[in-house]
Amino acid sequence: MKTGYKTIWPALAVMAAAIWSLPALHAQEPHFKGKQIRIVVGLSTGGGYDRAARLISRHMGKYIPGNPDFAVQNMPGAGSVTAANYVWGVAKPDGLTLLAPHNNFYLAQLSGQKEAKFDLTKFNWIGSLENDDMLLFARADAPFKSIGDIIRAKELPKCGSTGVGSSDYVMSKILEETIGMKVNHVTGYPGSSEIALAMERGEVACMGLTIATYHGREPFLSWMKSKFVRFLAQSGRKRSSRIPDAPTVFELMDEYKTPATKRRVAEAMLQGGEWARPLIAPPATPADLVKILRDAYEKASKDPDLLAEAKKLSIEIAPLRGEQLQKTAVEIIKQPAEVTEQIKKLFVQ
Repeated sequence: MKTGYKTIWPALAVMAAAIWSLPALHAQEPHFKGKQIRIVVGLSTGGGYDRAARLISRHMGKYIPGNPDFAVQNMPGAGSVTAANYVWGVAKPDGLTLLAPHNNFYLAQLSGQKEAKFDLTKFNWIGSLENDDMLLFARADAPFKSIGDIIRAKELPKCGSTGVGSSDYVMSKILEETIGMKVNHVTGYPGSSEIALAMERGEVACMGLTIATYHGREPFLSWMKSKFVRFLAQSGRKRSSRIPDAPTVFELMDEYKTPATKRRVAEAMLQGGEWARPLIAPPATPADLVKILRDAYEKASKDPDLLAEAKKLSIEIAPLRGEQLQKTAVEIIKQPAEVTEQIKKLFVQ
């Protein structure tokens, strides 16, 4: 009998260990296996934000345990506020829905827009592909050759816009606040492709873009060859080598002797350039899933195949980690009261 016990007990122990290990083995099954991650882009197809989202979607899955598929869905409206509200309040926090908004969408919250239902600081920031500045330009045949001409114009030029977060809207509002330049905003376009068509038709005389988008796709590549537009201003602290003839907002503020408080307003409104093409997860997404997504994003942004594809698309990759963006989001929202109040006044439509 003793010999039997010695034979049976080890076998029972192995069986018990196997039974108890079943939940643990199940827990180790990759969360993303057999799933599809959806990237909701806050602008229409074909634009710079759409291209960046589709670029990362083609490479990120290989670095996520379970190798999920990716799909891109465009949800334009109100300068990405529509998409941001959806990912904030409707999408499940399971890591399977991500937001790719316009980098200036945070201004809807900062300016107190009632349409913005989200809190920038409670999103989970995954990463950003680029660091890009904005550009304001007009048709070359328009009756103004510089920002000064617009300031002195009797009739305000019409600028096409997707909404309060679009590049032209932000740039023109900054220039209005700091040096007194005003334009007539024509809002509601789904994206830059539609505004470009409006420019070509003569419906609007000016628009704004990020510098990378302008140099990365049609019709802007053809516009450069035909000199269809004239560059008026750019948002960086230094002139881009791509746009050497257009003054920066900071140069214009020096020229027009902008007061210190208004300079702070401009700086707060320009911070979106630091996280061009961000990717964001809903609030309450579990920390372990956020880490998986951040790590995968960082690895994908360094992937040789992605870099080669980005080069063909004229996308300059300058990735930022989600942790850094998370801190930046908090810093942006915590502006002095006098700055936020002035921004709110600027965005009253």
